[in-house]
Amino acid sequence: MADWVYPLGSAADGGWDISLGTSDSPLAVKGWAHTGLKVATLSAGAGVELPAAGEERIVVPLSGYFMVTVDGEKYLLAGRPSVFSGPTDVLYSGTDRAVTITSPEGGRVAIATAPAQVRYPTRLITAAETPVELRGAGNCSRQVHNFGTPAALEADRFIVCEVLTPAGNWSSYPPHKHDEEKDGETRLEEIYYFETRVAPDLGGPRRKQDPIGYQRVYASDERPIDVSAEVRTGDVVLVPYGWHGPAMAAPGYDLYYLNVMAGPGRVRDWLISDDPHHGWIRQTWSGQVIDPRLPFRA
Repeated sequence: MADWVYPLGSAADGGWDISLGTSDSPLAVKGWAHTGLKVATLSAGAGVELPAAGEERIVVPLSGYFMVTVDGEKYLLAGRPSVFSGPTDVLYSGTDRAVTITSPEGGRVAIATAPAQVRYPTRLITAAETPVELRGAGNCSRQVHNFGTPAALEADRFIVCEVLTPAGNWSSYPPHKHDEEKDGETRLEEIYYFETRVAPDLGGPRRKQDPIGYQRVYASDERPIDVSAEVRTGDVVLVPYGWHGPAMAAPGYDLYYLNVMAGPGRVRDWLISDDPHHGWIRQTWSGQVIDPRLPFRA
């Protein structure tokens, strides 16, 4: 499990809270080749730089707003108070471009990456342009921001989105996999970056609050993997292969995760196979309504 679960602080590098799988990440993960993630918490006026490299990138404000410079051209990302405030502006930089990110008032920012060969144009996707999907139903309801999916973004390799799950609900469910290139499935690594909060309609004694969620990953073939991880803000779980799900929002605590997926296949597409023991649960959603707590808004 140590190769796949990174609590906050365990994948830090210099000014980065998290640096995993990117072109300059010092922490080598055996067998990890197609996706990367960097996260930084910046004070007012501070910034980070990413030199030009053979990887495509997408800049995602987690809290606060940011000025991003790509090859000398500046872009303002309006940002948001927190990941639970709805969509944000994001910026796709393409490959082989230097990126500088500054924070006028302080904030936290994520950069999803993937090694890439084809160079696509830099593109700003505003919060208003971001496709928002309400997926599932009942206690499997969740909210998906599809800013980096094939339907929304022209890119070479990666698929990037974020998912918000209300307290007590299950997400990434039924358990599914995407670890083979075959009819109806694509081979994709996946990164889960988590944030948690106390559900705003609850409360409770603040000094005892410890917002948590849970992530499950287990073997789909002879390759061993067995993850049952308790997660908090800043934690990362890597999914190299295998069935994964549910991502569980514990009662009382809302759950957010940023997903970064990419693989070596010919097509850039998210094609999955459900665990045959649990895939039937999808059939029950037609008789249920979507959780009325969704969508999350500012």
